Amino acid sequence: MDAQETKKKPARGRLFFANPGPTNIPDSVLRAVSQPTVDFMSAGFLEVYDGCMEGLKRILKTQQHVFFYTASGHGAWEAALVNVLSPGDTLLVIETGYFSMGWAEMAEALGIKIETVPADWRRGVDYAALQAVLAADTEHRIKAVGAVHNETATGVALSIPAVRAAIDAAKHPALLMADTISSLGSFDFRMDEWGVDLVVGGSQKGLMLPTGMSFTGVSEKALEVHKTSTMPKHYMNWTAMMGRRHKSFIGTVPVSLFYGLRESLRLLEEEGLDEVFARHHRLAEATRRAVRTWSGNNGPQLFCLDPARYSDSVTAVLMPEGHNAEAIRKICFDRFNVSLGGGLGPLGGKVFRIGHMGDLNEPMLLGTLASVEMALQISGVPHAKGGVDSAMSYLAESV
Repeated sequence: MDAQETKKKPARGRLFFANPGPTNIPDSVLRAVSQPTVDFMSAGFLEVYDGCMEGLKRILKTQQHVFFYTASGHGAWEAALVNVLSPGDTLLVIETGYFSMGWAEMAEALGIKIETVPADWRRGVDYAALQAVLAADTEHRIKAVGAVHNETATGVALSIPAVRAAIDAAKHPALLMADTISSLGSFDFRMDEWGVDLVVGGSQKGLMLPTGMSFTGVSEKALEVHKTSTMPKHYMNWTAMMGRRHKSFIGTVPVSLFYGLRESLRLLEEEGLDEVFARHHRLAEATRRAVRTWSGNNGPQLFCLDPARYSDSVTAVLMPEGHNAEAIRKICFDRFNVSLGGGLGPLGGKVFRIGHMGDLNEPMLLGTLASVEMALQISGVPHAKGGVDSAMSYLAESV
């Protein structure tokens, strides 16, 4: 066979993007982002900006402060750390998976001491163990607790109210910092009601925007702690930001993304947040039912072992021993134009991930699940057939 015969054929039809972030961008958001450049200090844009600020606060369910950054979610991670901590401070990280450990690595690079509440990545943390660590810290060396609301790498969600309860039960003054990058706009989050001091979020997942804008929600308590932080900072310094008209951005404002954000907020509120969350749960449960069916005949399994901690934005699927998840991803992409997420860190080759967040409906999900089931058959992975049928039956009966 010559090189011409083995050349990959061009894909036809629309890419089915089932990667857990970035996510599909609605057509109306794409059109909004294509707004011509405007003066970010003009009255017209300031109206757009102020509307986006208030709209995002409604999604975060907060009446407190929000700061924006031209950066991915990692930039907001760094902003959270440098604005409330000082070199030598201790951050207690709840282990959830690849991204919780990434946040800890960033903190260590900034000169912050790290303690970890270890956890089985398939089951999640023991909240009693978290409380015990905090209760033992009688000198209050721990200045903040870092919690990833939804671990994108594992499909395991963390109960932020349970984390808050553990901190309160230990009578500990530590700040509660929550990463909502893959949960906000996909399932419920309540910054003020849950007593969260610092929220990290990004544009490219539940908010259905291009990558490049992130933000932090900041409580009054965290803003007070910020005044004593000695960590070097300039571009992400909240004190400097509060002196700007936008209360963010030491420099140029990404105006195009704000026109997109205005439209994405409109779409979320047009559907209704509760309805958005119900849709995500319905699509997530359909995915889980497909995987549970495939798990027959020693087939792929749900990586998350605790139904109470299932993620409604991403499902991680654990391959049977001896089979590589990358083979499934390659078949799906090369043959069916479907993009799945891969395993991260120690899960590389062991899991593939199906994202079901953002601009997504039943036919889009079923196309993805059908492609996965075909890929399992093509690659000779043991599994029970009928996963797509299980998903279809559930979706047909659910409202």
